[in-house]
Amino acid sequence: MASRITAVLGPTNTGKTHYAIQRMLSYRTGVIGLPLRLLAREVYDRIVAERGPSVVALITGEERIVPPRAAYWVCTVEAMPEGMGCDFLAVDEIQLCADPERGHVFTDRLLHARGLHETLFLGAETMRGAIASMVPEAQFAHRERMSDLTYSGSKKLSRMPARSAIVGFSVENVYAIAELLRRTKGGAAVVMGALSPRTRNAQVEMYQNGDVDYLVATDAIGMGLNLDISHVAFSSLTKFDGFRMRHLMPEELGQIAGRAGRHVENGTFGVTGEAPDLDEGLAQAICEHRFQPVKKLQWRNSDLRFSSVKRLIASLEDRTDNPWLTRVRESDDLAALKALAADAEVAARASDGPSIKLLWDVCRIPDFRGISKGEHASLLTHIFNDLHQFGHVSANWFGLQVRRIDRTDGDIDTLSKRLAYIRTWTYVAQRKGWLVDDSHWRDETRAVEDRLSDALHGALTQRFVDRRTSILLRRLKQKESLLADVNDKGEVTVEGEFVGRLEGFRFRMDKAGSPDEAKTLRQASVQALVPHFSLLADRFYNAPDPEIDFTEQGGLMWGDAAIGKLVAGADPFKPGIEVFVDDEAGEDVAAKVKRRLQHFIDRKVAAGFEPLLALRNDETLTGAAKGFAYRMAEGFGIIPRGEIADEVKALDQEARAALRKHSVRFGQFTIFQPPLLKPAPTRLRLVLWSLSKGLSEFPESPPPGLVTVPAPKDSIAGYFAMAGYRAAGERAIRIDMLERLADMLRDKDSRAGFEANPDMLSITGMTLEQFADLMEGLGYKAERGEREKVKPAPSASTPEDAPADITPEVVEAAVADDGATPVADAVTSGPETEVFFTFTWGGRPARKDRPQAGKPPRAKQGKPKGKGRAQGERDKPQNFTAKPKREKAIDPDNPFAAALAGFKKD
Repeated sequence: MASRITAVLGPTNTGKTHYAIQRMLSYRTGVIGLPLRLLAREVYDRIVAERGPSVVALITGEERIVPPRAAYWVCTVEAMPEGMGCDFLAVDEIQLCADPERGHVFTDRLLHARGLHETLFLGAETMRGAIASMVPEAQFAHRERMSDLTYSGSKKLSRMPARSAIVGFSVENVYAIAELLRRTKGGAAVVMGALSPRTRNAQVEMYQNGDVDYLVATDAIGMGLNLDISHVAFSSLTKFDGFRMRHLMPEELGQIAGRAGRHVENGTFGVTGEAPDLDEGLAQAICEHRFQPVKKLQWRNSDLRFSSVKRLIASLEDRTDNPWLTRVRESDDLAALKALAADAEVAARASDGPSIKLLWDVCRIPDFRGISKGEHASLLTHIFNDLHQFGHVSANWFGLQVRRIDRTDGDIDTLSKRLAYIRTWTYVAQRKGWLVDDSHWRDETRAVEDRLSDALHGALTQRFVDRRTSILLRRLKQKESLLADVNDKGEVTVEGEFVGRLEGFRFRMDKAGSPDEAKTLRQASVQALVPHFSLLADRFYNAPDPEIDFTEQGGLMWGDAAIGKLVAGADPFKPGIEVFVDDEAGEDVAAKVKRRLQHFIDRKVAAGFEPLLALRNDETLTGAAKGFAYRMAEGFGIIPRGEIADEVKALDQEARAALRKHSVRFGQFTIFQPPLLKPAPTRLRLVLWSLSKGLSEFPESPPPGLVTVPAPKDSIAGYFAMAGYRAAGERAIRIDMLERLADMLRDKDSRAGFEANPDMLSITGMTLEQFADLMEGLGYKAERGEREKVKPAPSASTPEDAPADITPEVVEAAVADDGATPVADAVTSGPETEVFFTFTWGGRPARKDRPQAGKPPRAKQGKPKGKGRAQGERDKPQNFTAKPKREKAIDPDNPFAAALAGFKKD
């Protein structure tokens, strides 16, 4: 029975390839030729899944999988075996007969490749006339597209719809588009004809399973790659075809645009970037699949003559008189043959039919490396000489070339170059008999290619895919519940991807590369954290008070996380709460956090100010005592006495006694409650006072345990009192220690003057100079003087344990022998002096112009009141004895006169 030849023609997405596969599997044996290695691998995998690997062979330039019982052969068109006598044969994308580079191979299959029972040619409707003329016995079957294709115009990349393929025509253009999509859309898969099937499949898998929603590809996707693409966008309408830049033909645009819309899903196509809008007529033609029919088929003579190299070249350059055929331009293999024929050694070796046929087979090794024609010719020369001289390529040389490439370090360009290089050696290893152990080298080169492919896939993914954003986008689109996890460091991961940190109830998002990426990251993260916020709020509500604290700036902390701040309330002792909770957490979470913080601060105030609150709320107090209690509350338990001198005078003994029951102390400088001077109440008092004053920045409390602290001039009015101190001169002294100092000063003669004793310096922790400054700050005058230091009298007795033979004369002699100065001579320089201060009441705080130690004293400010000494006597040191002191009259100018009078009466 004669073979039936059928041309199945139609646009893309008509199911032509699927139809051919099913027809092939209906026969016992079959061969199908495909235009790309990538597509051949895809079809091979489909048939293996249906029939098993034991009956399916794959033959491409770089791969050869041929099981012993192979019945179905999947090949690239160039690698289709000849003369097999298979039952079925098919050639896909037959319109490539018109391709300037590879067209002659497709034309040869159209003219000569036949199945015993059925032959199918699959392609575009533009081939109808050519096939009818060249293969008159062929029948035709037209298939309609299963979905509509429409033109959508120009779109910016940032507005590109999901499931789009953006087509570029150079590696640089593809990479630039992919980089931009990574920043704006989370990333893109990259598909190019130069990729290995392994890399291409890994990239396509990312796209197909939704890890990324965008595909950036060369025009390789136009050749039958079946992907779920909804929109195709052209980034350019020109390409470099190896010889020149040219505009894409309408049928080429239609072939690529037709990848949009799979099965019954409609598709769209358009332009993006700098590509101009398509002409209305052209866009309409693409939508309706109307293109100019093919008028010429590329052809090269396949009846080659191997009697000599010159005749072989001449047969390859033969012309034809057939009006449908045109001789192909000089191809790479013919150019390589001419280059090698010019080599004297090669010409000498290629002297007979078998050697010339071997030379032609070597010249057909593709120039995958693309370095230069000279470099490629040099490589082919080495291979031919080895094959002709030894019958095989040197294993040592071949292994060295493979090992030099077997490295997975480097960037995308480096890995791509190595992958191109290994394709050359993979091709050589696939040639039967070219290597001694060809099966070993096939496995070895394939393993190297796999390693490089995996490394290239990883590099492409790392550079062009923000995996975090893409995963989150996919989950959001699928409306799946996102799984969030927060570790003990507050690091938040969503679906295993780090997205930021949780600080209390606020999410701090990780740095994003673009606003769109940040928006996606925020949306996905917050959605995933919503249930976690509720659980966190429950945990916080049940947390013990020691886990919560306030800062000196009014912040509220849970551990290390800020979760709110104090704000002024109607009652100074009941501040309000402002919580730091993300809006997405919900009002319920915010309300729960606020209630817990309010409970915390209320208990803190109640515990720290218990004496003061008890005083304010004591219903038994009446009259002046009640009013005084409110004044104490207004002053947060500390009031400088000078501010309420009249109120203190108005208190009778009964009122004072009632107030003293609440630990109120009537000091000479300050009225206060001693328990409130502890560090914890002091710290809280400063915060509450700052809130009541409406301060934007709260002053900090002094370090606990210090008796005096520096007193800057620019301190906020009232700060030192709230801190439990009183400013006096350059420093401020704690008010309880100031009252102890006042007790020591009570019996001193402030008119005649007195000196500071060691106890005064001890309780203040000051030097004499600092103490003088403090006293001036309290209203005293400090007069500086110097006098001879009185030394204790030396003991007349000799220590009992001193040796009897050591006498003063012996010591003096020993010193003289040593060359040292005798003691008697050393003290002749003069008496040792000491600085002292005499303090008298000045009636007001002194100016800060007291000279420092070592500087001359300032001029006298007039004769002090009260008992005094002559001008000459005042410069002499005073002598004090331990005789019983007379009762002194109270100085009427002393501000403590009233208090001292009370003590006298007691």
